[in-house]
Order: sequence, then C-alpha cells, then structure tokens
Amino acid sequence: MKFVKLMLTSVAAIVLLASCATSVATRFYTLSTPAKSTQPAAKTTAISIEVLPVSVPERLKRPQLVISTQGTQLKILEQDRWSSSFNDELRDVFASGIAAQVGTVDVARGGRIANQPIYRIAITLRQLDAVPGDKIQANFGWTITRLDTGSVVSKDVVISCQLTLTKPVSNSIDAVVQGMQAAVADVVTAISANIISLNGSNAAECGG
Repeated sequence: MKFVKLMLTSVAAIVLLASCATSVATRFYTLSTPAKSTQPAAKTTAISIEVLPVSVPERLKRPQLVISTQGTQLKILEQDRWSSSFNDELRDVFASGIAAQVGTVDVARGGRIANQPIYRIAITLRQLDAVPGDKIQANFGWTITRLDTGSVVSKDVVISCQLTLTKPVSNSIDAVVQGMQAAVADVVTAISANIISLNGSNAAECGG
C-alpha cells in the first residue's frame, strides 16, 4: 500500500514538473514607439491639451491582444497582453504622443495652466481588425474642442475627423503589434497637425 502511494505521489510530481516546463511565459507589449529626435512645431500661443478616455468596442476593453482570423472568428490571446487594458494603453499613447508633437502638456498629467486655452480631444476607435499574415485595419474618429479661459468659458467644437488605416503585417504577434503601433502613430500625427493648425488661426482640415 505504501508502495502504491509512493508511486502515485511520484507520478503527480512528474506531471506537475512537466506542466511547469511546458507553460508559456506571458509576453507584454506597449503601443508606444521610440521618440523621434525631431523638434515639435512652434506654437503661436501657449496651450494645453486634455485627452479624454478613448472609446473602444467592448470586446477590446481588456489587457489581452484580440486578433481576427481570415473569417469572422476572434481570438483572445492570454499569453500576449498589453501593459494595461487596451483602452488605457491607447489613452496614454495619445496623450504623450500628441503632447510631444505639439510641444505642450496634458492637463491630466501636468495640471492646468491659468489663462491658456485647452484643446480637449475625444477619440473613438470605431473598428479594429488585426489579422496576422494579412493586415491591421482600423478606423479612428476624433473631435477637438477649444476651451478658452476667462470669466466665461466657451466650448466650441472646432473640428471632427475620422481616419481609416490599413497596415500590412506578417504572420507573427510582434508584427501585429508593430502594425498597431504604426496605425496609432499616424492618428497621433493627424491630431497634432489639427491642433497646431487651429492654434495658428488656420483652418484645420481632415487628412487621410
């Protein structure tokens, strides 16, 4: 009887060790890309920005990467994750990226500066299809509202735009992440150009 128990214990230990040996480590990714060395465009007036939480489809509000097959099936990758929930990751990248390109601060991080206009940015991810071995296809929409300080605060929607992007990707998760990074970087550049143009008293146009 003792021999049987010993054998069962040994088998359980072997199974446990085998399970640990074959487990896949979780990989974490970010949407941030290395900062460029180019200087931000000069502003005519000091401003601040406020990037609101990014609206995304409910299925993407998770830290796991979500990919699509060539058909209609979605896969949630438990071992491939963003550094935070995807909607939070987007908001952080937009806030830091736009602030860097415009040459200003996000009020949520740096505080509001008195007597400076704030450009409030509301961004919506309307569509995202990530298909390894094929492409990243995304559609972003955004609205920029200028809030002027003073005795009366006016809120005027100055521009609303949308941009559809397609990035070819190879058949790997790293390539999918890089495609998403490139798509988000294009949106950061487009929104930054809108703000710079508006702040220079020029008519901003939606590109893409």
